[in-house]
Amino acid sequence: MKVPVVIMRGGTSKGVFLHFDHMPTDRLLWEDFLLDIMGSPDRRQIDGLGGANSLTSKAAIIKKSDLKEIDVEYTFAQISIENQLVDFKGNCGNISSAVGPYAIEQGLVPAIEPITTVKIFNTNTQKVIIAEVEVENGKVKTEGSCTVPGVPGTGSPIYLSFTRSEGAVTGKLFPTGNPTDIIETTKGSIPISIIDVANPLVFVRAQDIGLTGVELPDEYSQDKLQELEEIRSRAAEMCQLATKEEATIKSPAVPKMTIVSSPTDYIDSTGIKRESSEVDLVIRMMSMQKPHQALAITGAICTTAASFLNNTVVSDLVTINQDVLRLGHPSGIMETKVDLVAGHIEAIKVVRTARIILEGHVYTKKNYQLLANIVEMEKSLTS
Repeated sequence: MKVPVVIMRGGTSKGVFLHFDHMPTDRLLWEDFLLDIMGSPDRRQIDGLGGANSLTSKAAIIKKSDLKEIDVEYTFAQISIENQLVDFKGNCGNISSAVGPYAIEQGLVPAIEPITTVKIFNTNTQKVIIAEVEVENGKVKTEGSCTVPGVPGTGSPIYLSFTRSEGAVTGKLFPTGNPTDIIETTKGSIPISIIDVANPLVFVRAQDIGLTGVELPDEYSQDKLQELEEIRSRAAEMCQLATKEEATIKSPAVPKMTIVSSPTDYIDSTGIKRESSEVDLVIRMMSMQKPHQALAITGAICTTAASFLNNTVVSDLVTINQDVLRLGHPSGIMETKVDLVAGHIEAIKVVRTARIILEGHVYTKKNYQLLANIVEMEKSLTS
């Protein structure tokens, strides 16, 4: 098959963007189709468009929406690098930041200067994301002075508002019913908080697992990564997403393992010293069982919500002084802004940059539409 495709960077992630109409008509073929495009399973993804990293092995499937007050519908896919698996359970905030620009450039949403507002319905989480995209001369503006830690250079700011994002995957703010739980691990008992806002995260304090909290991605031992995955797998079981024995294979992307600690000085991955006074919380995340180079947007959204909730592992470390939260991650500092209405979080906003890298066609090894037609024909014959 020859399939139209756009490759875009959104924030600190990169992915393949596909129009819904160009996907196989049989949804059961989507997983094989995306694995084929990305060159998985193969740790180098040498025979596809994947970049051999969980942050660059992602896809977005987008279509114009018929839903009231929604512009486009967007499905996120995390394509496993080494396993025959595509995870559709959660969303990616960084990839979400490129959905608005894609929709405008593909003519799914009319370009309105100077700001085009795109209302996005994420099908994975059944939640609405509002993107504000700068437009100039009828085109998405990409040049600007906005910087995103973990992304070289500058770009035009894209503002994303995540509205009423509680229970995005599990249907509950607290999947276990508790703001904090005590779990037993091979290293002993530790307190954790499992919170589902934009994506479910399992939080643990760095000091409770023998870490400083300011480790950089290449400073985790294999034993420590296994310990973190044990905690994450236990949390997946508590969320009823998979058994703890099967979580690594069946639910590798959610919940996301997240390590938090109090503000402290640290050197980030670019060599810049970050002062404790610059941050409200230090955070480290895992992405598909490996250390995240920066910070997932949905992770930042969930962490922000957790900071405003009572009796969570996160709120115990944060002093809320204003509606802006500063999160110190391996590549720098990310800020989130909270819109409070009557003391409740109405929306959480972040700023990203995004741009189109390539527009063209990808060739698959199989003809998935032919396979879909055969399946449909077999169904009609049996009926």
